[in-house]
Amino acid sequence: MATPTPDPVAPFFQMAGMAFSGDQVMLRNLAGVLGAFSVRILVAGLILAVTLWASGRLAAFAQQGLEKIHRQHGPDRTLGAFIAALVRYIVVAIGLIAVLQQLGVQTTSVLAVLGAASLAIGLALQGTLGNVAAGVMILLLRPYRVGDSVELNGRQGRVASMDLFNTKVIDYNGLTVYLPNGKVFGDMIVNLSQAGRRRIDLSFGVDYEDDLDLALALLTELAAADPRVLKTPAPWARVTGLADSSVTVTLRCWATPEDWGDLGPDLIKRVKETFEARGLSFPYPHQVAIERTPDVQRPAA
Repeated sequence: MATPTPDPVAPFFQMAGMAFSGDQVMLRNLAGVLGAFSVRILVAGLILAVTLWASGRLAAFAQQGLEKIHRQHGPDRTLGAFIAALVRYIVVAIGLIAVLQQLGVQTTSVLAVLGAASLAIGLALQGTLGNVAAGVMILLLRPYRVGDSVELNGRQGRVASMDLFNTKVIDYNGLTVYLPNGKVFGDMIVNLSQAGRRRIDLSFGVDYEDDLDLALALLTELAAADPRVLKTPAPWARVTGLADSSVTVTLRCWATPEDWGDLGPDLIKRVKETFEARGLSFPYPHQVAIERTPDVQRPAA
């Protein structure tokens, strides 16, 4: 009689049947683990949903608060978008850490890795991050705005645009100059438009024999007659110096930054024409040629 061949799969099914039929403790432990993990997943999902909702709300609140601070000059979209994005990322990062902790992940090592990576990135991009920090300070303090005439790092021009990295200036030669915010904020900033007026100083030399009171009166009248000259402060004319061949008279008046560039040359032309029509002269240096006669040779004694 032939001996039956044993089935190799039979012991596995026997052990599985014993586990599922007889070991009730294992089943209860497995159900408990699955239930606890399901609760953790549910809580983590709830934390993630609240985090995403709170990040959007807090970002919008930060942007609105910034707009209220700068309501006088109008909201700045660049700074508002940057602050809103920064708040959103910070809230999301905190929420993700809470989610990982809820899922049982040890966040201490994760934070250590992120801190080391942030330090390395910060050292590699310290120049760029410095420009960003300076850009934020410029947008907060507002030493200048788009459209203002400024002097930055020794370059004068009109601000065309600015962001967190650079300030774009169109200088008076028509050149486009990009200035890093770090250098701009670390140097002297001269805003030529913020005060709303600029002073014009014009000096002229008249002859010593001319009537100085007439010259000063003409300067004041010419300035007051031009509608571009501001009434306050009033035009000012005085004798300011004695040169070798002339007496220096100076006119000081004020104009808006928009009229400042054209008003000075126009006043110079009118002063010259008016002075000459009223008999006042403009002395200028003269060259005197002295002809020397050759020495006459004396006869020998």
